[in-house]
Amino acid sequence: MIKVLSAIDKATRQFEIFVLSCGIMLMAVNTIANVFARYLFYNSIYFSEELNEFLIIIITFVGLGYATREGRHIRMSAIYDMLPPRSQKLLMIFISGLTAATMILLAWYGLEYVQKVARREQVTPVLQVPLYLVYLWVVVGFVVTAIQYTLTAIRNLDLSDPCVYISYTKEDTYENPDIFDAIEKAAENIPMHTPAKETGDKR
Repeated sequence: MIKVLSAIDKATRQFEIFVLSCGIMLMAVNTIANVFARYLFYNSIYFSEELNEFLIIIITFVGLGYATREGRHIRMSAIYDMLPPRSQKLLMIFISGLTAATMILLAWYGLEYVQKVARREQVTPVLQVPLYLVYLWVVVGFVVTAIQYTLTAIRNLDLSDPCVYISYTKEDTYENPDIFDAIEKAAENIPMHTPAKETGDKR
């Protein structure tokens, strides 16, 4: 079971990294090329703005799944932090399961909308790309995020494990390793001061 879950996590991670890397690099190349075209040839690339809009949608929604897997999503944890570890684990299972269900519901509604757009045969104004292919990435993003939250809920089902996981691979901790190491090094370099000896005449 663990091998299957790890394989799913690894597969989604590779998919997210591939899509995000390609999307960001393509956006950078497209933007830079458009700048050169504008200032060297006095004419912008006609599809540059539309292409960047597509890429922003892809990066945003696929990035949602990646942020969830890395435990980078925003959390409101005032009540959660006051609970004992076992209660935190149970609450994390509930939160992850509820969020996964919400993502699946959004993906379902999104898929219905994509099908409606596809039936209308709508295309984008400049590139004439079928519009449903752009909106389909919203559905993909919701599905990937649902998978990540489901994996998080399953990972926390082992109540014998004292660790609470905010994703399948990330434990719940507020320590930033880089900051923690910097504080330790700074503490090592601070000289230890001993109380100054009292001076004065003894009587």
